[in-house]
This record gives sequence, structure tokens and C-alpha cells, in this order.
Amino acid sequence: MKRIPLLALALGFCVAAQAADPITLGLNYPRTGSYKEEGLAQMRGALMAIDEINARGGVLGRPLQLVSRNTASRPAKAVANVDKMADDGVAMLFGGVSSAVAIAASKRAKERGLLYFGTLTYSNDTTGKDGHRYMFRECNNAWMSARVLGQYLNEHLPGKRYFYITSDYTWGHTSESSLRQATGTQDPAKHPGVRTPFPGARLSQYRAALEQARDSGADVLALVLFGEDMVRAMRIANDLGLTKQMQIAVPNLTQSMVELAGPDIMRGVLGTEPWTWRVPEIEGSAAGQAFVKNFDERYQTHPSSSAASAYSIVYQWADAATRAKSIASEQVIAALEGHRYSLLKDEQQWRAFDHQNVQTVYAVRVKPREEVLKDRFKQDYFEIVHRLSGEQAAPTLAEWQDERRAGNQPLKLQ
Repeated sequence: MKRIPLLALALGFCVAAQAADPITLGLNYPRTGSYKEEGLAQMRGALMAIDEINARGGVLGRPLQLVSRNTASRPAKAVANVDKMADDGVAMLFGGVSSAVAIAASKRAKERGLLYFGTLTYSNDTTGKDGHRYMFRECNNAWMSARVLGQYLNEHLPGKRYFYITSDYTWGHTSESSLRQATGTQDPAKHPGVRTPFPGARLSQYRAALEQARDSGADVLALVLFGEDMVRAMRIANDLGLTKQMQIAVPNLTQSMVELAGPDIMRGVLGTEPWTWRVPEIEGSAAGQAFVKNFDERYQTHPSSSAASAYSIVYQWADAATRAKSIASEQVIAALEGHRYSLLKDEQQWRAFDHQNVQTVYAVRVKPREEVLKDRFKQDYFEIVHRLSGEQAAPTLAEWQDERRAGNQPLKLQ
């Protein structure tokens, strides 16, 4: 007679154990290479979000866990990582600093039926000609950066001559073309430029490019480089006296880039950010201010836009899965498309037609060293000098469709 209740109890334990099986998320990020600092920030942001969500009961009654693989900012390696993590049973994938990595990895994720969120992938192509239903981009695109930075440059440095030094891959190409368009500097005879290899450009190649910039007579140096590549070039630019001779503009800046180069070298450099640790206070975001406080205490450093992006992605995926009552990619996609939310700043939206995150973008200028050092972590790097709402900055449906036509792509995400 006692066997029936015991059997029922055993079955109950089995059901409970199955319900509590963890959901695995896969982070595809650079642990080595020129973008490794941005990769580390993503890992920190992701882990913090997962711990917070698990403390509140997880997603659909199941805890989250993270697996990760190093891309080294190489597309082929990132694609292989997608296959390995898909074989391990991840529910979704996210990450990337190189746009070439994010594009290649997301296409393989689509083939495996997995959603892919791009963290730092600023190329227009990511949600433009290479966009698809399984890719969502959390950060802004190159055109959004160019619009906010271009407006500031046009107002404060009108009619100036530009010289472009550009990383030779999809992010560099679309960032340069977008900034040229936004500033009216499309004529390469008047506004020349040089491309440097990616990955693996040598210091001698940066020096040769910067010497050309010095001798060009240009007023503005558009340094379309990222991560440690930008840092190496800035050190050489400082040695050549370009930091005093020209206004330097870097389309996409991050906290770690300024930190590695040093505020003395970076003083006065212009750029853009989708988020800084000062933004939650400026935008009146209580959740954003709590994120900064908790990240500060946990890691003894301020969170960067890289950390905020990964943190936001985990929360947004978890929220969509909860609303969809499923972790299946198709159901989560449906829950994300058109969804508006506020998390770490003002309102953002996952736009339905291209899966671009539409959000406020900021033009920033690096503060003088004496201002930076007043901060407890000596990381108060950015003064916000201009801002644009997401609706003002993002390409329109018509512009997006023109880009898709030019790339011989369907006018609806597939």
C-alpha cells in the first residue's frame, strides 16, 4: 500500500527536477585580441544580469546559466563557436565586438534555429543588407553615430577638411561612409583617407597612415578604429603632435579605450556612445542608477556601454521569453518585435522591420585629466555635448529598404 504514494512522490521529484533544469545562454565574445577589454566588460555585464534574474526566480521557473567561447574577433572562429554552443543546447546566443564576427555568427545561428543578439556591432550591414529575422542589434548602428557626431561637427567645425584612417572591414567601411555623408566630406580628393588591415595591423602601418594625415593639411582626423587598434594609433598620433594639431574624432568610443590610451592623450577627442555610466542620472532612470551602483560595488569599476549592452540583452531576452511563455526562438522573436521598454536609460524599442534597437545616442568629448581624476574610480571620462533621440538618428524604413535593394536583399527580413 505504501508503494503508490512513494511512486507518486518520486515522480513529483522528477518533474520538479526537470522544471528546474537550467536554461543556457551562450556568449560569443573576444577574450583575446584587440577588442578583449570590451569582451571582458560584456562578460561582467552578462554574469551580473544572470545572477539578478536567478535571485528573482529565473525564467519560467528555471535558472539561467552562461557558457562562453572566445572569438578572438575572427569570424571563422565565431562561427565554429556557434556550432559548439548550439550542440551544447544553448537557448540563445549573444556577443561580438567586431561587426564581421556578429554578422557571420548570427547567420550560422539562424541556420541552427537560434536567436542572436549583437552587442557592440556598429556596422550598418548588421541590421541592414545582412540583417535577418534571427539577428537583433542592441547598440546603435554607424549611421546613428554619424548623425549625432556629424551634427555637432557641422555646427562647431563647419567647412573643415577631413582625413580618414579606417579599419578595413565592414564596421570601418560603413562608419566612414556614414560620417562622410553626415559631414558632407564625400570628395576623397579634398578629404582623403587610408585603410588599415583588420585584424593585425602593424604599428608601422598606423604610423605611415598618421604621417599622411599630418602632412595632408586636414583640420579633422576621423580615426575610424576601435579597441586597442584605436589606442595604438592614438599613442602614435600623440607622438607626432596630431592631438594638438587636429581635432580628432572617433566614431565609436568606449570607456576602456579611453582608459587604455590615457586621459592625457585622449583629452578633447570627440566620439559617440549609446550609454555611459552618467546617462541613468541624466535620463532619470532609477533602474539604470541601481545597475551602476551594483556594478561599481561588485567589480570596483564603473560599467561601460559594453557591459550595459550585455546586461540589457540578457534582461530583454528573459523578459521576452517570460511574455511569450516560451524560450523557442520564433516565439521570442514575436515578443521582441515592436516592443518598447525602459531599462538603463530612457525609452528604447526593438524595431520590427529591421530588429534595430532604436534609442537615444550621444556625442561625447573626453574630459581633461583633472576632471577625470575627481571621480572615485578616476573614470569620469565623457562630457555629453549633443544627443539625438532614436527616432531622429535611426534610418527610416525607406532608407533601410534602399540599402536592402542596393545589396540585392529582400525588403522583409527572412
